Amino acid sequence: MLSIPDMAILGVLALLVFGEKKLPGVMRQAGRVMREVQNTSQSFLREMDRAADVSEPVPPIEMPAAAPEPELPFEPAESIEPEKEAET
Repeated sequence: MLSIPDMAILGVLALLVFGEKKLPGVMRQAGRVMREVQNTSQSFLREMDRAADVSEPVPPIEMPAAAPEPELPFEPAESIEPEKEAET
């Protein structure tokens, strides 16, 4: 950051370099350039914030299809357990 004496020295140098007639125009142009730089940087930051807020869509989770029941190598015999007789 420039101190007050530093800014005074720069002001005198600018006055000597550009002259008293051109200095106001040069300062106006410098102000326009600074404003444009600020607007561009703010626009860039807003765009970056907007891009950060937009999340990418999450791909759907694909569930595997139900596996078919395995075929048995042989037909099971009748039940080994004794059948319960119906009580009457």
